[in-house]
Amino acid sequence: MPKMKTHKGAQKRIGFSGTGKPMRVKSWRGHHLEIKSQRRIRRYSGKAVLGNTHANQITRLLPYGG
Repeated sequence: MPKMKTHKGAQKRIGFSGTGKPMRVKSWRGHHLEIKSQRRIRRYSGKAVLGNTHANQITRLLPYGG
């Protein structure tokens, strides 16, 4: 049985926490930050946990945990 290939696009965007939960960086934080309010920028900071809705898709894209 050959090795499964990791989806490189998903590998760059999805990481895993220490307990194994898939994490993603929040959107809208890339550029043009000077025109956004500080409240908006704070809201976009940090990382978000991906829910169980996409669990099967994540395990298919990242078979070896990223």
